[in-house]
Amino acid sequence: MAEKIKVWFDAEADYLEVRFADSAGYMKETRHDAVMERVDAKGKIIGFSILGVSRFTKDKPLDAELTAA
Repeated sequence: MAEKIKVWFDAEADYLEVRFADSAGYMKETRHDAVMERVDAKGKIIGFSILGVSRFTKDKPLDAELTAA
C-alpha cells in the first residue's frame, strides 16, 4: 500500500514543505542551509522543507541528506 504525503508550495516565499505524517513535530537544521527536517518527539523524520527552492534547477539540483534518529 502506498503512503500518502502532503506537499505545500508558497511561491511568494519561495518555500516548499513535504510531510510524511500529520503528527506533531518540530523543525531541525540540516547541513544544507536551505533544508530543514521536521522530526517528531522521538527524532523520526516526518517531513522536510526547502527555502529558496527556485534557485535549484535541472543543472544545479539540490543535494542534501536527511538524518534519522
